Amino acid sequence: MKRFNFPADGDIAADIRDRYGFEGDLVDIYASNTGTTVQKWHHYLPIYDRYFGRFRGTPVRFLEIGVKKGGSLQMWRRYLGEEAQIFGIDIDPDCAQYDGQAGQVRIGSQTDEVFLEGVAHEMGGIDVVLDDGSHKMRHVRKSLAALYPHLTMGGVYMIEDMHTAYFPGFGGGLDNKMNFFNAVRNLVDDMHGWYHSGRLHSKPLAGEISGIHIHDSVVVLEKAPRQRPTQSKVGR
Repeated sequence: MKRFNFPADGDIAADIRDRYGFEGDLVDIYASNTGTTVQKWHHYLPIYDRYFGRFRGTPVRFLEIGVKKGGSLQMWRRYLGEEAQIFGIDIDPDCAQYDGQAGQVRIGSQTDEVFLEGVAHEMGGIDVVLDDGSHKMRHVRKSLAALYPHLTMGGVYMIEDMHTAYFPGFGGGLDNKMNFFNAVRNLVDDMHGWYHSGRLHSKPLAGEISGIHIHDSVVVLEKAPRQRPTQSKVGR
């Protein structure tokens, strides 16, 4: 995707501020990084702040799928604060070298339900999941099914780089039924199950999704009990 690459000598912070109108300090945390490499699409920064900002300065239990060079975990440590419990998982054994630096690192596959459950139990539950793993359709679905039950009420599950949903090499494609956005459409139908007589596509998730947000390449699910809607009328 070379056509999307920002010039090496460009002002990253200025680009994010000017194009997205975002002034949060996550811009400087990211743009001023001099440690191990972290690579992000610029429009992700305000999205992160929108959904993760309320967890700053708290003992949030934050799990990132995908460690790579460890820079992302360092960014989250600087952003979330010292109270945060930060874990990263990766299938690459080389990522073990980052364990204990900005967070804890565990080696295993994002499709291994037993491994994922073990990490969730070690963390004592999860408040935030950020899936920045393989970006393959089958893997994204398996991780969601395994981890969402361990997400606390009020928690956030974010999946990024979902432009891969349109790439055959990742198991997707515009008209491919495995395109992850088809699963999201099913979740939308489930969330609105009060209003139709169709079957639920995903009973384990259907009762605990209070919000579904779609941004460019990013899917955000908010967890809360699904409450029966009630309307009323007040005034004259």
